[in-house]
Amino acid sequence: MSIWEYANPVKFIRTTDVVLPWISVAAVLCLATGLVWGFFFTPDDYRQGSTVKIFYLHVPAAMMAINAWAMMLVASLVWIVRRHHVSALAARAAAPVGATFTVIALATGALWGQPMWGTWWAWDPRLTSFLVLFLFYLGYMALWSAIENDDTAADLTSILCLVGSVFAILSRYAVLFWNQGLHQGASLSLDKQENVSDIFWYPALVCIAGFVLLFVALVFLRTQTEIRARRSRALLARERQA
Repeated sequence: MSIWEYANPVKFIRTTDVVLPWISVAAVLCLATGLVWGFFFTPDDYRQGSTVKIFYLHVPAAMMAINAWAMMLVASLVWIVRRHHVSALAARAAAPVGATFTVIALATGALWGQPMWGTWWAWDPRLTSFLVLFLFYLGYMALWSAIENDDTAADLTSILCLVGSVFAILSRYAVLFWNQGLHQGASLSLDKQENVSDIFWYPALVCIAGFVLLFVALVFLRTQTEIRARRSRALLARERQA
């Protein structure tokens, strides 16, 4: 069985109809377990107090904001190379989800930054690149909406996605590129000196799993909607020509 079989819209919808309920349930269970575990059953940090628990929303949202753009990049490249409409529509479907995760990351970061840094916002390299990434999300969605021809819109948004990927990389690695800045290093790291304590690590992993599953469920659902909307537009165009 080839993965390209799922580029067929009918095959994609049939398959996702089967797996979507299971992914959705798993997402709800992971999110509920991780957030309740993290917010109610972990201690306050000795320096940050209860503010540290924003970590359970901020880190998974920030990770998925970047990874959502990475998924859009892969889907856009598939469209450019192989011209599979499902891939272009999947990229379009992922954009509002990724933008929402970006807003959550920016908002929770501000809530954490005010008591820790004494300010809601700082022009830190990572924060700035993350804000620019959010603007790319908005531009990507606006470009899709502004162009009537779906194929032309897919071509132009794919190019925009390639350009925006630079800022997705900067968002991920800004702390490594620039040593200066308020933003701390990675909280989840293979380096034991940088990594958070196990008591925070395990519920955070459950939260991350929940965000990943939620992203997959929403992208599947929205891609189905985009496929059906494309079919409706095609049928209306045929009726007008007739």
